[in-house]
Order: sequence, then C-alpha cells, then structure tokens
Amino acid sequence: MTAVPACSAIPPCLGMTSSPPPCPPLLARTPAVTLSRRRTAVTASRLPATLTAPARASPVTAPAASTARPPVRRSPSSLSTSPPKTITLDDVMSSARDLSNLTLAHEIIVNRDFHVEQPHLSQNSLEKQVKDIVHKAFWDSLESELNDDPPEYEHAIKLLEEIREILLSFLSPGANRLRTQILEVLDMDLIRQQADKEAVDIQGLASYIVTIMSKLCAPVRDDEVKKLRESPDYVVSMFKEIFRVLDLMKMDMVNFTIQSLRPDLQRQSVEYERAKFQSVVEKTPSALDHTTEWIKSSLEEVLFSMPTVEQPNGHGKAGKALPSPFLVFNSGFIRLLTWDYHKSPLPETLMTDEVRLRELQRRLQLLKAVASVLLIVYSAIGGPISGLPALAERLKRMTSVLLEGIHSPDFNLSEALGNVSGQICCELNKSLTERNYPALPPELQVTLKGQITSITQENNPIRSLLEGRVQQYFRVLLATPNSHVNLPPMPGGLALIQPELTSLAVTFVSLVNFNKQVYSPFYMMILKTLLFSNEAPPPAATAPQDPSIQNPVNSK
Repeated sequence: MTAVPACSAIPPCLGMTSSPPPCPPLLARTPAVTLSRRRTAVTASRLPATLTAPARASPVTAPAASTARPPVRRSPSSLSTSPPKTITLDDVMSSARDLSNLTLAHEIIVNRDFHVEQPHLSQNSLEKQVKDIVHKAFWDSLESELNDDPPEYEHAIKLLEEIREILLSFLSPGANRLRTQILEVLDMDLIRQQADKEAVDIQGLASYIVTIMSKLCAPVRDDEVKKLRESPDYVVSMFKEIFRVLDLMKMDMVNFTIQSLRPDLQRQSVEYERAKFQSVVEKTPSALDHTTEWIKSSLEEVLFSMPTVEQPNGHGKAGKALPSPFLVFNSGFIRLLTWDYHKSPLPETLMTDEVRLRELQRRLQLLKAVASVLLIVYSAIGGPISGLPALAERLKRMTSVLLEGIHSPDFNLSEALGNVSGQICCELNKSLTERNYPALPPELQVTLKGQITSITQENNPIRSLLEGRVQQYFRVLLATPNSHVNLPPMPGGLALIQPELTSLAVTFVSLVNFNKQVYSPFYMMILKTLLFSNEAPPPAATAPQDPSIQNPVNSK
C-alpha cells in the first residue's frame, strides 16, 4: 500500500500553516533554487484543486530545438553567442507546481493502492517536539481562558468557527438542509453575543458537533465518534478529541476524492501528463538534458550493433542504415533494468516512476541471483532431483530468503552465497536420502559451493548467460503487441522463476508503454535532432503509433 503523509491539521488560531510541497527534481539544476522530489505533502484542502484534470488538453507541440539539443562537445570558439534564456522565480515556481501536479496525478493513475494518511512522527524528532509544545501551549491557554472569572471565550469561538467550516466542507452540494442547520446552530454572531452575556453553552455546542460528525463520518470512524459521546464533560479534552477525529475524517474525504477522480484521470491521463510536462519544458531550458543524453546513448548502442550497408545512390559508399525509433527507445528502456542511480540521474520523463523502477530493479536482481543458483544446482546434480516441483519450490524459497537485501550496498554477497550453498546441500541430501539415492559426495559439495559463490564475479558465464536471456525476454515483450495477453515463451534456464519473472516483466512493459504514450512526441523530436542535426527540427511532434503499445492503464 502506498501512502502519502498529509500535514497534520493545526487550528488556524495557532498561527501556523502547513508548508507548501517541495518542488520535484527536474528543477534542481536551476541556480539558487533548492528543490526536492519525494515526500510531497498532500492536504485535504489542496488535493481536489490539484488533481482537477482539464476537460481537453491543449495541443502539444515539440519543445524548442534549444531545449532538446544533444549535448555536443564544442570548442569555446564554436559556442553560440546568443544570450542564455533568463529564468525568473515565477517560472521556477510555476514549473514546480506543474511537476508537483504531474507527479501526484501520475501516482494516482498508475498506483491503485495510493492513498493519503496521517503522518507518524518519531517521538524523538524535532518536528514532533515542536508540534507537542505548540499544541500544549494552545490548549493550556484555552483552559486558562475558560477557567477565568468571568470566562473568556475568544479562542473557543475561533475553534467553533473552524469546526463549522470543516463540517461544511464535508457536505455535498445538494445537502442544503443540513448546511442551513449547521449555519443556524453554529451562528458565530449569535454565539459571540451569548458569550458577552456569559450565556453560551459550549458543552451543548460540542455535543451538537459530535452528532453532526456521526452523520458525516465514514463507517470506519463510527467507533471513534462513539468514544466522543462517552468522553468526559471536560471541554478542552473534548475539543482535542473532536479535532483528532476531524483530521481522520478529512483523510477519509481526501481518499474518497482520489478514488472518485481516478477514472476521470485515467481517461485523460496521457493528454493531461503530456500537457503538464510540455508546460515545464517551455519554462525550463534544461528540462530534457538527461533525456537527450539517455536517447543519445541508446542510439549509439543501436548503431554500433547494426551492420554496415551500402547506401543507395552513394557511389558504392558504405554506411549505417537509420535505426527504427522504437528499437532505439526500447533499447533505452532495457538499460533501465541495470541503471546505476549513483552515476547518472534518470531521464526527466521517467522521474515520476523512479520509485517503481528502483523496486523493479531490486526484485529483478534477486530473481537473477536465485535463477543462477538454481541453474548451477540442477546442472550439477541432474536426474536425481529433476521432475520434483516441491523440491524446486523449497530451494527457490530458501535461496530467496537468504539473498533478501542483495541490493543493499553493505550486503555481503559472497558470505550469503556460502550460506545458500550450505543450506542447499543439506536440503539436497535430505531429499536424496528420502528417495533412496546416495547423498552428495563431499567433492561434489565442495564443487557446488565453489560454483555458487563464483557468481559474484563480473564475468561469470552463468551470470552473464542469464542476464542476457532476461534482457532478451524483456526486449521481446516490449516488441510484442498485447504482450500481457500473448506472452512469449520463457528462455531456457529461467523456467524455475517463470511466475515471478513474468509478473515483473508485465509490470515493466505496462509502465514503459504508458510512458511511451505520454512522451513519444518528445522522444521523436530528440531522436530527429540527433539523427539530422544539420536540419531544423519539425515545428511540432506527433506521437508515433507503436504497434506494441496497448493501453497500460486499462490493461491492468
């Protein structure tokens, strides 16, 4: 379940407001501006406006040539004398808002488990300590005012006014009768007049608020509201609990809004995300630098692997044929499976999927290690353990558990593989003995352990063989129309991890196809610029039709 922590609600009379969400990393290269991508805070008051998708996205044109120019090394004398584009703070903030909206909308579209929840602060964190101090000071002040003789109701009335606004925000547009009733009972002018005459019934108003909350809350909050009815008559404690439950109800309303908006966003997802990213590209000159470098590297890789052919009308001259755009793009997406995040940042067009890509890479790394171990075991032992799916499943599960965390920098792979080989030999001996086979000879066990621990080497043949087959399987899936329905055959050596690898591959292809639908105009513009750098790029780009792309949102 993916959750976005929401800023905890603090009564406005405390004089505190939640901070705006940080900017995504696409703008991190803008001078004198520090921007962050993850942990964007979502509040109930901002979310509906943030997620409102346009009824019709404006036509998307290709970014300017200067935006997507390939990073060519030039001598100082060849540099353009045109002055650089000036980026104002308004441009930066506008791009940050567009990226924040884009990131949030994309997460709602592709992640069915996306929801908002209350933040859980560590007890020793500075934020938790500051929050507790400020809240305690406020509630102590309220208690002191109510205990004065005569009582002072100024802060209590402000709380009632805020509660009224929260309750009204929960109402649907057609709930006019309940809206009128709330406004009549929680009439601030009347309450102030009663307070001046010391005739205000704070306890009665609190009971009415709890009654309204019981009508508006989700069924999951019924027990929380019931506890409010059973709480002591101490006014300050009741107000504390009322605000706590109202915060939970606001989270429920936000999550309900997300669920309601998801179908509309999915119908307009491609146009909405493309329009938002287009807006960022127009305001940020460097918005496609990493994407250009990524496509350039993929193009060079594809051209290097293509044979040299004789060019027509070229007087016998030989050269490289132009590669298929989809071959270039698919090659770039396959590189994401082994992407080194420490050396190179992701392309800007993939930043909204960075968490998913990292998790997919970690799971794939574990699967490849498990497949390498199992292939070594079955190649060394052969017939006596063949055709035993229960044994294969136990070995796979055991190896997966012992290699869990393989992606961690401080994970000792050699030591873990030594433990794996020892456990596998014990399990094999047990299985062989049960079926009246002789146990593994000590020499074979030593050889088996040596082969298993050797997969840590970069040039290990088993490791290289399986990595190549995994990449080839993913390439075939990317090039296959409706690959989530028509799965290609599993390459040899990967049969034991077929269910896990298939699930991972389908997820990856769905992510890639949705990315192609959104960003193909930008990719095509960059590729044309790289291939025909002497020619001016076309004024507008249209998304090419890749037959391998199905609707990834609807295919899930």
